[in-house]
Amino acid sequence: MKSFLSCLLLLQAIGLAFSAPIESRTLASTLWDAIVVGSGPAGIIVASRLSENATKNVLLLEGGGPSYYVTGGTQRPAWLAGTSLSRVDVPGLYLSIFSTASSLTCGKYLNAYGGCTTGGNSAINAGLFFEPPASDFDTYFPTGWKHTDLVPSINRLYQTQPSTNNPSQDGIRYLQSGYTAAKNWLCTGTGAYTEYDINANSAKKTKVLGHPAFDYSNAQRGGPVISYMQSALTRPNFHLQSGAWVQRVTRTGNVATGVIANVSGVITTYTLSAKGRVVLSGGALKSPELLMKSAIGDPAVLTRLQQAGQLGGVPSSSWINNTAVGAGLFDNPNTFIELSSPSIQAYNYVYENPPVADQTLYLQKRSGPYSFAGPVSVFWDYIKRTDGSLAGMQGTIGTAGYSGYTNSSTVTMNIYGTSGLKSSGKVVLDSNFVPGPDGNVYYSNPQDAQDIATFIHGIFAKLPGTGISPLNIPQSATVAQIATYITTYSAYARGQVNHWSSSCRIGSCVDANTLVIGMKNLHVADGSIVAPLTVNPQFGIMVAAERASELIAKL
Repeated sequence: MKSFLSCLLLLQAIGLAFSAPIESRTLASTLWDAIVVGSGPAGIIVASRLSENATKNVLLLEGGGPSYYVTGGTQRPAWLAGTSLSRVDVPGLYLSIFSTASSLTCGKYLNAYGGCTTGGNSAINAGLFFEPPASDFDTYFPTGWKHTDLVPSINRLYQTQPSTNNPSQDGIRYLQSGYTAAKNWLCTGTGAYTEYDINANSAKKTKVLGHPAFDYSNAQRGGPVISYMQSALTRPNFHLQSGAWVQRVTRTGNVATGVIANVSGVITTYTLSAKGRVVLSGGALKSPELLMKSAIGDPAVLTRLQQAGQLGGVPSSSWINNTAVGAGLFDNPNTFIELSSPSIQAYNYVYENPPVADQTLYLQKRSGPYSFAGPVSVFWDYIKRTDGSLAGMQGTIGTAGYSGYTNSSTVTMNIYGTSGLKSSGKVVLDSNFVPGPDGNVYYSNPQDAQDIATFIHGIFAKLPGTGISPLNIPQSATVAQIATYITTYSAYARGQVNHWSSSCRIGSCVDANTLVIGMKNLHVADGSIVAPLTVNPQFGIMVAAERASELIAKL
């Protein structure tokens, strides 16, 4: 046993996820002070922070497998052979995760696109890392979660996970024709936008343009796997088990006693200590699913699960009925707009055979186009409604066109609706009890289409004289015509951005300490508890995890 533990600690110290069967049996016989389910951007932070108390045994369970090279990830194109890089580590290979086969996504476990791997969505997304404006927390979050409450969490996040808006290590900004075009378009004339360093001016989101901020380190993908987990893995009281698909939380009444997981085909129970806690951090689709399968949720859903034998025998007298579980699910409605200009030079990232010069730049100097994921410009504004409420809007501009518009002078602008939108849906289970979104997430309230169309119409009004032409929506389109376009399914409209959040909201599904309402030691800490933000949600989710770990540690 001593040599086994020595070997395990060595593997952990170099950051390798280890999930051999003997390890699973050892972990299953341990009493845990904290079991965290899901090694995404929230779960890693919560588990890492809780393990800073050396007296607490912390178990982090992940259903998927390795991702980054440091976790044992080996998927990569031939041009990375002989390096300490997997496809996940190289920012410029981000889009290939959507277009080539990989084991990084959730597949049959989720009716949406998501990361089921070490790092979760932070291992497969673009790494955009925007601090939300303080107004988001002050407007949409409850007491105890206002911006003043969260400043220490934000500071801890920055100390552990810095951001950069110029990742190329040679200091050169590459592929900037789209940025220059956007700046010349938006930052001139009536209603001009102002160029800012985005995270240095996080409060400013009215007519703002800048270079995207990323969570990269040394021009490689960063995120909590790199910034939090590597430290946690050196602690003897922290353990990571991959390949463990948690099925439900075991509980006696309102006290969680552990979790049941399928580990490489073996049903395994992980047990809490007398004062232990379970934290669900599987994301805004998976965490509500686990609550439902633990007999916590809408009684109509629980009845269906019981009839199918999915509740582990929990009688209806022990159900915790709460229709807020899975309710309020949010994702950003988005529209691709293809922009063409003689001044634009498109660039297509490829997986197998990038230009030799770009390969060399990256491999030898961690520089060049492959040092970032592709968005070259980001901008924000708000639409003010007649009642004074605000709807947030975000746009990004990439390096290439999409679908039917892919010539050398075309790039894609992606327009999101963000904070203040009125549409939301809920997490639903299909006939196989796999979670996914219902049909109300996007545009179920027509006000959202009106607001987004008004925003697009407004920026189109600034196009004359710029030499930029929108190709898939006429520049002269009315607000009504744009609203029809963005709400009609096509290659460019009504796609899933997969920025899932808000499906277990503070105050109705969990309390201000992230405790599931009706339970004494079961928490949710991930995108489920985060209200819709004005920016991409990853930064906000990581802040929420920092705050949750602080609150949980005090209980």
